[in-house]
Amino acid sequence: MTAYHAEWAWLDGGPAPSVLIEVEGGRFTGLTPGVAAPPGAARLAGLTLPGLANAHSHAFHRALRGHTQARGTFWSWRDTMYAVAGRLTPDSYRALARAAYAEMALAGITCVGEFHYLHHDSEGARYADPNEMSAALVEAAAEAGIRITLLDTCYLTSTVDGEPLAGVQRRFGDGDAARWAERVSAFTPAEHARVGAAVHSVRAVPAEQIPTVVEWAAARGAPLHVHLSEQRAENAACLARYRRTPTELLADAGALGPQTTAVHATHLSDSDRTELGDTDTAVCLCPTTERDLADGIGPARALVDGGSPLCLGSDSHAVVDIFEEARAVEMDERLRTERRGHFSATELVAAATEAGHAALGWSDAGTIAAGRRADLVTVRLDTVRTAGTGPHGALYAATAADVAHVIVDGRQVVHDGRHLWLDVAAALEDAIA
Repeated sequence: MTAYHAEWAWLDGGPAPSVLIEVEGGRFTGLTPGVAAPPGAARLAGLTLPGLANAHSHAFHRALRGHTQARGTFWSWRDTMYAVAGRLTPDSYRALARAAYAEMALAGITCVGEFHYLHHDSEGARYADPNEMSAALVEAAAEAGIRITLLDTCYLTSTVDGEPLAGVQRRFGDGDAARWAERVSAFTPAEHARVGAAVHSVRAVPAEQIPTVVEWAAARGAPLHVHLSEQRAENAACLARYRRTPTELLADAGALGPQTTAVHATHLSDSDRTELGDTDTAVCLCPTTERDLADGIGPARALVDGGSPLCLGSDSHAVVDIFEEARAVEMDERLRTERRGHFSATELVAAATEAGHAALGWSDAGTIAAGRRADLVTVRLDTVRTAGTGPHGALYAATAADVAHVIVDGRQVVHDGRHLWLDVAAALEDAIA
């Protein structure tokens, strides 16, 4: 058994002082607030939170940071992204993902949802092991010290009208949903990993193919994720082709429900929001990417009030900072409505922790409670950003740079702000070069 003594720990929706936390076998076994530190307990100075979940990641996008700030649109940015995708091999992708996931660990992220569609070689042919790229990502997460849900993505067409994949997009496609299901069914992940499914978008998976992906996920009780209404152009194309919104199309295909997470959900009609909420479909917002790509501001409060659980992702990794993603949910809502005070700190912490883990299929993580996975993130309260905020106000001031200690499944990964076995900055430099 290992004992930790947290100066403050986030329990039952808020910070509690002087908490003894006992861990055995990678699980919390005892929690005692309001006690002095016993001999031998490791001190966690600051505010200790449950592990953070990054529910939406494209690991290879980390190579784009700082290189895509010219004028343009989402679609011109996508061309640059495709250039990176065209160059990756299993070995170089593993190195890049390992560095990206280690950066996440430094930021307090203990589990990532990797929305993975870079399946095949540069000509679109399967590797000898058809899941070699999947294996590279799972290995990268282990080497970085975090858990992963591999959201294996079905990607079949380049437009809503069914134009075939061309160029680098050929790396993404399996031909049809049945071949996608055959390939992903052959992959068995390691203990730190789980496999879920994803429909890339209504742009990339024709309506008649979506039920195959839905059925694959349902048969395994696996999470199902989908990019939804990120761009107005996608909505317009879907209406022209199917006379339905993307949300209506997914509903008709049986793709909505408690196991499903809609990513972005930016440009929705009132009926779309109702459909998502009525089916308990979760929503993953990625505010730092949505603003970087000029996507727009989604109706966060209306979605949550309608019944959609909220989680968070860093998506393109323009920033890797779940504290910033959480704050941005509130701040973007203020910009949209010209009013303040839409989300409580408790709601935002839940989105960053328990709800994110649930969306990734790890329902036994995301809270500091007996029997749960022993994931801890300690934020310093004495930095130039957090000094004077106190434990209740730290969420609105802290950044990833204020994370001091990270424990994943009872194993320490970050200590005093340093990854215990990787030089993360050097790893990023080498991988991106």
